[in-house]
Amino acid sequence: MIIHCGRKISSKELMQICETVKTFSRLSRNELVHTVCEHLGWYTASGRNKFEACLKLLQRLEAEDFIQLPEKGKGKRGPKNPKELIPTDRTLPQKELNGKLSDIGPVFLRIAQTKDEVSLVNEYLHRYHYLGYKKPFGCHLRYLIKAQDLILGCMLFGGAAKALKQRDQWIGWNAEERLRNLGFVINNGRFLIFPWVNVRHLASHILGKAVRGLLQDWEARWGYRPALLETFVDPQRFEGTCYRAANFRYLGMTSGVGLVRPGKSYTTSPKKLFVYPLVDNFRQVLCSQELIGTEVK
Repeated sequence: MIIHCGRKISSKELMQICETVKTFSRLSRNELVHTVCEHLGWYTASGRNKFEACLKLLQRLEAEDFIQLPEKGKGKRGPKNPKELIPTDRTLPQKELNGKLSDIGPVFLRIAQTKDEVSLVNEYLHRYHYLGYKKPFGCHLRYLIKAQDLILGCMLFGGAAKALKQRDQWIGWNAEERLRNLGFVINNGRFLIFPWVNVRHLASHILGKAVRGLLQDWEARWGYRPALLETFVDPQRFEGTCYRAANFRYLGMTSGVGLVRPGKSYTTSPKKLFVYPLVDNFRQVLCSQELIGTEVK
């Protein structure tokens, strides 16, 4: 038996993997990975095949001479550096908006679903967020922040950080539990209120709406309910006041050093780490031995 990415792979399953690779030797590498995932019942929290973890397992077994994988495909690949977003007139600065929440009417979050809405969020983030826009991988949601016909900003939620000492200790995770259940933690990677919008208490008001709607929205899009929300705040730019006002919990400063991997280096600076439990039994979900899916309270 071996343990890989939080999953125990029994001797019987290892034999099945070897047999599968041998039997389906004409499949492409990607098709073979998906086949092994289905045979093992190895899925992410959203129910999709756990492709990356399975691929790394097969590569590990190949390195140890248990199996021989098909050659990597030689098909066409996309450009190494995707075309940079070019701002258009639709995201030009607007007239300054000042006042109180009551002055602008009900504020609501609209999920960016159409191609135009998705590209609009991307363009706004690229143009006005200090971190710019970075394509999210895996499960994610984009929101437009609106009041009447006005767009006030946008938000992006996606996958959580791989490992965080403060978060993982606070949850009570061991390495195996973290690897297995990381999909139940999501990250507020981008939160942008346009620079011409100056409305008191708007940021915390938006965060309150976001955390109240995330469970339903995430489940509708990805088929499961997350248990915990995390976010990072750069102390050189912000205090994190709006997160505190929205009842996020401050866990401390990150180290600024990511998971050590051969050939990888990190230049990030320490950030403030805030978390918000989305369900009452979040520790039970995050420390569970098996994926609970939507069975959270």
